Amino acid sequence: MNPVAAMDSLDEAPEIANPEAELPDTVVDMAEGQASQAVTDEAIAAAAEHSVEDLEVKDAHVIFTNVWNDLEEEYGRENLRFTKELILLGGAPGSGKGTNSGFISKARGLTCEPIVVSSLLDTPEAKRIKEAGGMVGDTEVVGILFRKLLEEEYRDGCILDGFPRTRVQVECLHLLIQKMNQLYREYHSTPLAINFRKPTVHAVVLFIDEKTSIERQLLRGRKIAEHNERVETENDGEPLELRLTDLDPTAAKRRYRVFKEKTWDALQSLKKIYHYHFIDAGGDIAEVERNIRSELEYQSSLELDPETYDAVRHLPLASELGVHARQELVRRLDGYELEHRELFHHVIEIIQSRFMPIVRRHAIAGLAVVNSEDSIFDDPMTLAMVIDVFAERGFRAVANINLAETPDHFDLKTGKITCVTKKIYRFQIRFLGSEIRRGGR
Repeated sequence: MNPVAAMDSLDEAPEIANPEAELPDTVVDMAEGQASQAVTDEAIAAAAEHSVEDLEVKDAHVIFTNVWNDLEEEYGRENLRFTKELILLGGAPGSGKGTNSGFISKARGLTCEPIVVSSLLDTPEAKRIKEAGGMVGDTEVVGILFRKLLEEEYRDGCILDGFPRTRVQVECLHLLIQKMNQLYREYHSTPLAINFRKPTVHAVVLFIDEKTSIERQLLRGRKIAEHNERVETENDGEPLELRLTDLDPTAAKRRYRVFKEKTWDALQSLKKIYHYHFIDAGGDIAEVERNIRSELEYQSSLELDPETYDAVRHLPLASELGVHARQELVRRLDGYELEHRELFHHVIEIIQSRFMPIVRRHAIAGLAVVNSEDSIFDDPMTLAMVIDVFAERGFRAVANINLAETPDHFDLKTGKITCVTKKIYRFQIRFLGSEIRRGGR
């Protein structure tokens, strides 16, 4: 039979000579038994999965408790001063965590180097596991990482590259944040409060598909191999580590599968609790950088201590002030013309006759300073008019009032000097200056 026809025949519903005919009891019993077995198998599988999750949670509590107790004994409770901001950087192999961590640090204002979890685990046994595409045990990861987070350079914030990767690590992270919040409350009203700030956690996930991941891993392998060959030939520089997953497509594929099967679910679970940022890392470097910058903009409501945020939240944001600035400028200028026409035209005349000659002389510098003692500026509205007129013409003007004490009378008998206070109105007018091209000398 034609293979295509055979496949088509499998898709067709079988013909039944007599649809109303009863099936033999043995067939019915067999069908019911199979259905019952299917339900039983599903129940067993679900129970097994639930049991595994329970065991993982229990394992996490055991691991965390042991590590935490060791830390308290080793450092002392008052010295468990962890970072204020945690950036959990995860992603598929080849997604560019190393490359993009620099963009993330810049977006968040971090100056310390990222903590690359894989580099913390350099034991021979750990290396063998990683080279095979596997994962190092959670106990080792958690113990080493927590101690690293206590170092002074990470106090304000840090990037964790490659953590968490498993459900156990996720649960240990939750327990750590709970402890950090507990320390925050415990020391909040003490002299040590500044060392125990409320933690902020961002989960940043860089995602690429399997095909792109394998291609990038193998490309990295070729580049490292070429680099190491030059180092050996020219005896210049240091060789780079070349992993098996960077050479073998099968190993690279397995590494991606491990990510999807073990790490992906762990990363997805973070969105339920922490600030979660999913970033498509499949584009070019510039595109990914734009995505990161957009995702990680500062948000005071999420990052400040609640009491600090409540103190400043009533003040307007700079971005809000500029939303309707142009429309409000037009409304004010039209209001000057309609309601204060004489004063408005007087101010325009002063700008034309006194300000603009000075501004023109500073056309190259792009900054002119004009001082005036004219009493017309005693009226605050006239200062606003000057600023608005310059703004309408494309300048940026700032007005300041300076008070100068000038001697007015000297008493020969007492030696007392009487001064009068003079108001000097200083205007700074900024604009785009003109550049002068210079010769080749």
